[in-house]
Amino acid sequence: MEKPDRGASPDADASGGDSGKIVRSDAEWRARLSDLAYRVTRRHATERPFSHDDFPKVPGRFHCVCCGAALFDQAHKFDSGTGWPSFFRPIAPEAVGEAEDRSWFMRRTEVHCARCEAHLGHVFADGPPPTGLRYCINGVALEFRAGAESGEEV
Repeated sequence: MEKPDRGASPDADASGGDSGKIVRSDAEWRARLSDLAYRVTRRHATERPFSHDDFPKVPGRFHCVCCGAALFDQAHKFDSGTGWPSFFRPIAPEAVGEAEDRSWFMRRTEVHCARCEAHLGHVFADGPPPTGLRYCINGVALEFRAGAESGEEV
């Protein structure tokens, strides 16, 4: 059976208690996500550069593919030349979490969805004004919804 490319949203059937967190078993995530989306968001893999930046260039928001949380706005997206969708800030500071990543003999800052802890990518201090930050995000971890009112806020 082929797995769906995107997670269902909203995520009313996931356990999370009063915290708003989405908690699922590994088997549930595997069943809800494509193989690539699962590897990237749940196993911290990275998609190939220039493989997933075909999002429309219209107003809208980028949501977590796993839980549907609003993460980034099209107005904050820029072309970094890296081959991954890049943003100079999240839609709200509390939308994403950060953690130190020491994999591959490097020290980086990993970015994840604050609601379901899906791995999104990394943030670097080489971005444009006004923040000087570059949120380098795996496209497969995002779902774009067009329009100014493109879904829930975190």
